Amino acid sequence: MIGAITTGVLAYKAPIPALVINYLVVAGGAGGGCYSGGGGAGGFRSTVTATGGGGSLESALTLSYSTNYTVTVGGGGAGGSGAATTSGSNGNDSVFSTITSVKGGYGGGEAQNGATGGSGGGAGSNNGINGGAGTANQGYAGGNSTSTGGSAGGGAGAVGANQSTGIGGAGVSTLISGTATFYAGGGGSPNVAGTGGAGGTGGGGAGGLIANPGTAGTAGTTNRGGGGGGGGFLNTSPYTPRGGGAGGSGVVILKYPDTAVITIGAGLTGSAAAPSGGFIVATITAGTGNVSWA
Repeated sequence: MIGAITTGVLAYKAPIPALVINYLVVAGGAGGGCYSGGGGAGGFRSTVTATGGGGSLESALTLSYSTNYTVTVGGGGAGGSGAATTSGSNGNDSVFSTITSVKGGYGGGEAQNGATGGSGGGAGSNNGINGGAGTANQGYAGGNSTSTGGSAGGGAGAVGANQSTGIGGAGVSTLISGTATFYAGGGGSPNVAGTGGAGGTGGGGAGGLIANPGTAGTAGTTNRGGGGGGGGFLNTSPYTPRGGGAGGSGVVILKYPDTAVITIGAGLTGSAAAPSGGFIVATITAGTGNVSWA
């Protein structure tokens, strides 16, 4: 008797698509100086549309499923207050996996240099005072000063202006979320006309007024990484400085295939949008923690 023969049929299983992550990582912007320089924007690194500092577009990351990856959203730095020589504070770095965007450099107080950062802080008011340098492929330098008014903070897309206009360096636009949006504009500063220079496009705060009563610098925009505006001062005796604006917090935006499901871990604030065009975009707006995909 011939035994029965059983033929096994292997079910076809489609391959799992590679987990390729496009990203925007913007660091926290810096605070503006007290009566002086605008804060530098947070560093800007992106794989979509453009990156900061006029650099080459970043490369997407190919990651593993069921693996934790660190995310940190950098907060903005405080604005300087009190004495005219008080500078602002640096912002804070933002991180996704191996990608770090550098904190914005603070705006100088009177006769104080701006700080180096993702984008550099503007120089404080006085002759021969220098703005801080930016970081390659992330942002530009702050402006230099040669007279009254301080200079503007650098942005991801342009150098901060000197005190002639006090306009913050422009940020950079990206389409990662589906809508063109500017991030990482530098903080404006007071200028020789006594008016406050505008903040750079992308969340930079405006500079304060040199007037009676004079005004403080404006804060950078939350989750845009903009620098805070440099403070003005009361232009009648007693000459009283006004504080700088705080820098705006950064953001981390992640774009991934809609076949994957993200887990945003404890310590992070964020959400994922509905699928569109084969992708999902998750925006993380605060905190430190891990993300993973399944």
